[in-house]
Amino acid sequence: MADYIKFVDVTKCDGCRACMVACKNWNDLPAEFEDFQGSYQSHEKITANTWNVLTFNEQENSDGDFDWLFRHSSCLHCVQAACEKACPEDAISHTEFGSVVIDADKCVGCGYCVQNCTFDVVKLATYQDKNGKEYKKAQKCTLCTDRLEQGLQPACVTACHTECLIYGDKAEILAEAEKRLANIKERYPNANIYNPQGIDGTMTVYLLADKPAVYGLPEDPKIPLSQVVWKDYAQPIGKAMLGATTMAVIGAVISNSFLKKKDPEQGGHDHD
Repeated sequence: MADYIKFVDVTKCDGCRACMVACKNWNDLPAEFEDFQGSYQSHEKITANTWNVLTFNEQENSDGDFDWLFRHSSCLHCVQAACEKACPEDAISHTEFGSVVIDADKCVGCGYCVQNCTFDVVKLATYQDKNGKEYKKAQKCTLCTDRLEQGLQPACVTACHTECLIYGDKAEILAEAEKRLANIKERYPNANIYNPQGIDGTMTVYLLADKPAVYGLPEDPKIPLSQVVWKDYAQPIGKAMLGATTMAVIGAVISNSFLKKKDPEQGGHDHD
């Protein structure tokens, strides 16, 4: 696992949406206009061209007042990633930084990753080839892997002015998370650090002010056994068997061709 992680302290978020703008700008993602939903939230959810969304939840606190519970919602980059397990083309993988990325050249747009994503962040984008024929490719947040390769921080982290978003050494950040958790426990009794161990943790770790369900997050997600069996056992065995079968067929063709060349008079004729 990578030594660096992204940390999201929702209690420090002020809802400015700078992270959303920075993500759009850096990744050259097109604007998406949505109908007004009657809330402050600009987008209903993550899409193929909006890789992070700031969610707004209004909640009554213990004093009878209302608090805004914001969440920077984007790919969590699971250590055990269901999207990677579900992909039949090996188009999804982990980088040296722990980020989960999609190889557009390998992606066939089947949508299995979309159906199986633990956090509903992988989406299919529609494109057109030079003949006008439509095709689809899976897309999502990359944790700005291209920036990490250049020694830069993710664009959303750079844009955050409240230290809600931090990217850095894993051990140091987790220690800081524990300190921040202790400081807010009186105000937010249900506060917790969200780093689900059922999927061996995530590269984006949250400090939540309330239970995960309040933020639309699963309490204790796990990779379905069927996906583990498929990706780690069935698929490799199937490919090996297919390879063996292919080699056997090729071998038979070569052998048959050799025999025909050796005795050209033999064919479908009987000899007395």
